[in-house]
Amino acid sequence: MPCHAMISSLAPFRNPLLILPTSFFLLAAAQEGTRNVSVGDVLHADDRNLTWQSPSGVFEFGFRRVPDQQGLFLLAIWFANIPDKTIVWSANGDNPVEVQSRVELTSNGLVLTARSGMELWWSNSTQDGTGGVSHAAMLDTGNFVIKGRNSNNIWESFQNPTDTILPGQELGLDSILSSAISRTSYKKGRFQLRFTSEYLVLNQIDVVTGKPFQFYLNITDGSRLIFNKSGYIQIRKSSGSLVDIAPENTVPKQDSYYRATLGFDGVFTLYSHSKTSYRGATWASWWYRPNNPDICSSFVRTDRREDPRGSGPCGYNSICQPNQDGRATCRCPYGFSVLDAENPLFGCRPNYQSKPEDCNGEGPTIGVDRFEFNTMQFADWPLSDYEILQPVNETECSIACLIDCNCVVAILEAPELNNGTGRCWKKQLPLSNGWFNQEQINRKVFIKVLKLGESPNPNPSKKRQNQVILILSVLLGTSAFFNFFTLAVISLFLFCFYQRKLKDLNRVNRKGKIETNLHSFTYKELEDATNGFKEELGKGSFGTVYKGELSRNYVAVKKLDKVVQEGEKEFKTEVDVIGQTHHRNLVRLLGYCDEAEHRLLVYELMQNGSLASFLFGVLRPSWQQRLRIASGIARGLTYLHEECSTQIIHCDIKPQNILLDDSFIAKISDFGLAKLLINSKSHTLTGIRGTKGYVAPEWFKSTPVTVKVDVYSFGVVLLEIICCRRCVRFEMEEAVMLTEWAYECYSEGDLGKLVENDEEARKDMERVEMLVKVAMWCVQDEPSQRPNMRTVTMMLEGVVLVPVPPCPFPFSFTRQDSSNKDIFDSSKFIRSR
Repeated sequence: MPCHAMISSLAPFRNPLLILPTSFFLLAAAQEGTRNVSVGDVLHADDRNLTWQSPSGVFEFGFRRVPDQQGLFLLAIWFANIPDKTIVWSANGDNPVEVQSRVELTSNGLVLTARSGMELWWSNSTQDGTGGVSHAAMLDTGNFVIKGRNSNNIWESFQNPTDTILPGQELGLDSILSSAISRTSYKKGRFQLRFTSEYLVLNQIDVVTGKPFQFYLNITDGSRLIFNKSGYIQIRKSSGSLVDIAPENTVPKQDSYYRATLGFDGVFTLYSHSKTSYRGATWASWWYRPNNPDICSSFVRTDRREDPRGSGPCGYNSICQPNQDGRATCRCPYGFSVLDAENPLFGCRPNYQSKPEDCNGEGPTIGVDRFEFNTMQFADWPLSDYEILQPVNETECSIACLIDCNCVVAILEAPELNNGTGRCWKKQLPLSNGWFNQEQINRKVFIKVLKLGESPNPNPSKKRQNQVILILSVLLGTSAFFNFFTLAVISLFLFCFYQRKLKDLNRVNRKGKIETNLHSFTYKELEDATNGFKEELGKGSFGTVYKGELSRNYVAVKKLDKVVQEGEKEFKTEVDVIGQTHHRNLVRLLGYCDEAEHRLLVYELMQNGSLASFLFGVLRPSWQQRLRIASGIARGLTYLHEECSTQIIHCDIKPQNILLDDSFIAKISDFGLAKLLINSKSHTLTGIRGTKGYVAPEWFKSTPVTVKVDVYSFGVVLLEIICCRRCVRFEMEEAVMLTEWAYECYSEGDLGKLVENDEEARKDMERVEMLVKVAMWCVQDEPSQRPNMRTVTMMLEGVVLVPVPPCPFPFSFTRQDSSNKDIFDSSKFIRSR
């Protein structure tokens, strides 16, 4: 399809303001409550709160603001006439939309469109034998249905549940309830309620792949769950009979609303709420699974290595303890802190973790006297052990862990519990499925922690201060004259010492002090670590990177060119920016040197080098590796754009700035060109930054630059990852642009050209097409047309369907004569250099 034709065909979706307002008719519908939703009816995400109501007003369908996410809306169904407006279904929990987004009933079904015009969700209504959509309706059961012209339901929310089912709703073998990720977020969490071939089960999923772990609770056997209109939850057995499973020994009240929800903590609960009494009324739980105290112990198994069930309800490195209402109380053991103060179910992190420099070459801990044990009873982490010692007593168990730098926790089973032979399990991070129970667990836990007053990185200067204190203590015990003389000498020494320190401090303040918790190295330390800056790893526009070794760890030392003002500016930017970031897909900054004219940065060393050498080398990386790398880069950019306390634009995303660790995990590096934004701003005006071929068009238009410049660069890199080809190739003073050639292949339906001679990719052409479509959205000429990186990440992970992209290029371009040599081994687009 010609470029201009494709743009024209998508024009109605690009500008929601072209749709005539229907607020008058929607308001009338909301007041009347019985009007069907007609094809063409629209609801907008705004504060007018216009909805499609059920006939009696019990339920409403529309947009709701997302708690704790300013300016974002959820397309949902909720109880309209109870105070808390409880949501029972949502369409876009993983991708809330901005104001002015809209949902429309079209002839094909419901379509949710973002403010930018991108279609984010649709109801997948089928038209086979229905003649298209006739109308839709919000029913008093809480079911939103779309009717075909033959009066059949062609889509309904009851057949597409999220975390809740209502009376009149059923779950079969093809239906799954998925928990929310937290109490205030509607993103998909890590728990599921579903049927296997024989049983109704609860299980965790791996959040990356979405694959289920072995179930942690088998609720009952059967093949269908039926929530009948009387408030009973029933199971249809293989014999065809119906058996009530909830509520137990109670008759549901007729004057109450009911719902059954899979909570963010993995507990499936039947709730009721009075229809008439609202003052102080809340949802009351009538029945739940797992039962108290099974919420913790159900994740513990006998054959723990062959039957994985996930991290447990409280996340890694935490302790689960059931409380009175059957929920899990999650806490961190001594020496650990919560990962997210707003959600303790996300797990804990160690306040101190053994580092390579804590160990000698054979494994024992260096500086054993720096550590001690905190003990606790009646707790256990059933996994994570790498060594079992027996027979052993308490002293032997604790010492065995203390001198082992890999050991974080030791758990002792007393001799009297094991036929007179004590057993000791040595465990390493992460600790999973931790639980506490005074009645079921009789074990003693030793948690290795730093002694009070010890620093994770011993400070030599503090050691010298302690030596001075010791010397003073001895001297003060001698004669008065000697004491006076000694104190005078010491005072003179301290005066000279602090005068020098004051000069250094003033010098640093004049140049702009770097406020960071990173390690400050001297130039001599880094010169020795790199053997006189001998082994060069690469060069950049501001300096050279050398390989070094510090405390038996290899590092990358970036030596910035001196006397270059831009270099010093980049140095301060990198230290300020990277020192505040922490993410799996970002290169970690370990320290810096800011001494006289010397400016150096110390990074963790990525043994597998850059993505550029990986993609464009002799050996092509595997298709699955490339997919993981693309997702990793997207997650890293999402963190920089949305999850940092200060928003960060990288400005130079390219394969040379993507490094790969030992496991080929992608890590974004080189924040020297990053442009920081305060939270109240969304764009910045700056000079052109970046690398030719990856630079977004707005850099050349003197227009405000936003995070969308990184989205554009990512789209180019994504195409390079798909094709293992560089974004620009030159021949005879002409430049071949990968983006243009890729779009031609896509528009002509010939994507096989992009992955010629790549058998793995050619067997996964559906994924190839999806990735190319994502890339085409990213490289749109108009920044507002590009999705944000969170949406891109969800597209790559299959959470959000990728709509057909418009032509990315504003102007036509010509194809060179086919007789010319083909640089991309196929048809190409030519643009003058």
